[in-house]
Amino acid sequence: MEELSQLFGTMGRERSDTHSTQSTGTKLALRHRLNQLMTCVDDLDPRHGLHDKMVQALDNAFLVCGKRANKPKKDRFRLHMVTWNVATADPPDDLTSLLHLNSPKSPDLYVIGLQEVYSGPVRLMTDALFDDPWSQLFMSTLAPLNYVKVSSIRMQGLLLLFFSKLEHVPFIRDIRATYTRTGILGYWGNKGGVSVRLSFYGHTICFLNCHLAAHMKYATERVDEFEHIISTQTFDCKKAQTVLDHRLVFWFGDLNFRIQDHGMHFVRTCISDEKYNLLWSKDQLTMLKKKEEMLQEFEEGPLDFQPTYKFDRNTDIYDSRRYRTWFGFNGKKRKPAWTDRILWRLLPAAPPPEEQDESDVGLDVRELRQLEEDEEYPLKVRQEFYTSIMEYSVSDHKPVIGIFTLVLRKIQTTPLVRLQPEGDWSADIDSMVLYSPLQPFPSSTWDWIGLYKVGFTSVSDYITYTWVKDDEVAFNEEVIQVYVDKEEIPVQGGECVLCYFCSTLQSIIGVSEPFKVNESKVAIEEGLLPEKINGLDQTVAREEVWN
Repeated sequence: MEELSQLFGTMGRERSDTHSTQSTGTKLALRHRLNQLMTCVDDLDPRHGLHDKMVQALDNAFLVCGKRANKPKKDRFRLHMVTWNVATADPPDDLTSLLHLNSPKSPDLYVIGLQEVYSGPVRLMTDALFDDPWSQLFMSTLAPLNYVKVSSIRMQGLLLLFFSKLEHVPFIRDIRATYTRTGILGYWGNKGGVSVRLSFYGHTICFLNCHLAAHMKYATERVDEFEHIISTQTFDCKKAQTVLDHRLVFWFGDLNFRIQDHGMHFVRTCISDEKYNLLWSKDQLTMLKKKEEMLQEFEEGPLDFQPTYKFDRNTDIYDSRRYRTWFGFNGKKRKPAWTDRILWRLLPAAPPPEEQDESDVGLDVRELRQLEEDEEYPLKVRQEFYTSIMEYSVSDHKPVIGIFTLVLRKIQTTPLVRLQPEGDWSADIDSMVLYSPLQPFPSSTWDWIGLYKVGFTSVSDYITYTWVKDDEVAFNEEVIQVYVDKEEIPVQGGECVLCYFCSTLQSIIGVSEPFKVNESKVAIEEGLLPEKINGLDQTVAREEVWN
């Protein structure tokens, strides 16, 4: 092969993460080199020992080109993220601006992280039984647009919500959520972090919503809290058992970093003149990233928007009041700061074996697999938008949004289960669900199939469900029948879908096409009226029937 290189020169190769041709520089130069190659082929004697080597090299080149041509295309997904310290306020009436509902580009995913959601004793008790007002508002706003709340977690005032378009739900798997307290020596949950991790088309992603220690002087304590959260949070799954094991991590929330050294007048003047760049060098998080190795792995877009803290409530005016403190002394006004942030981290790629230092003992099996996966199934992140939304004033913080494009090649392209209703459905007859496993998956006796109305809000928003193993009627290797009692089917009918929930993966792994559940003819003939109770369709008799 060295003789070939000497004869034909070195051909450029394309990197796995770029579209540029190396060495030759352009496609025209590459074509020129190929013409030279063909001339050499015409002049080469078939009896020369180099002939067979060249044929083999060309065969290998065609094989590589064929593999590249047959690789599935990369897909793009739009992610809309929100972080907002709501300062115990009730939600606003309208979320259109916050969620960019009028944008021509609709997100595939919404991730909302809130801090200081009201968590008084009575509210906490009711929120344990029902969704809190903020969750209710986000769900009622997004469900008509075909978004489903896939996961959520709350720790006192910290709340994290993950929404997805229904079409992606079967490919969001292995969902886990956890929390870490850092308030009052780690025993109180007013500060800390909540996270949701998942596999999105096979790529592991973790979202970490934090509320860190307040006040100017506790910058290093905030980093310590973050490192404590990162080191203590673990997940019960085979891939990515810690936060930093994930291919992509989003770290966001009220991180509480301040602008130090500059005085109040200078900071406010820079804000008024929109010269935000003059404040960046004294932003504590920016300063700490220069010396904290863990922080250096996280990226953030430019802070080219107004600092989001602290405002007089129901205004766009920065803190103008003096506050009474202990013993009647007046407290200082808060200096504006970018306390509310969204950062991200792509898992650093392991160097290929040929680029390792001689002293390196080499990659272990897990690292080699990760390296192969990174090359075969690349994942990139591009931030499209990063700003504060000034029109919301219910809190002393302004919300911050970040819009991202995830560019990836899907590792998983087929749902684990295909399911469909068998025959016509109504409350007059028992019904059947047919489902077919399309790939092996960890099924269990806790798996269930739910009946949902089209436009359902969350995984728990089912009309009814049936246990897969308990209610199996018949099965073969390809198709399994599951029985649904007619008493569980809504008499009112409507457009519905079936969803298969895998308990082990904690996710919906199959969704049917929408189908119509017919109104109950028996209920109509007997004069029964449908009534909505606790979100489920029930029937009650007319008063005259009872009489």
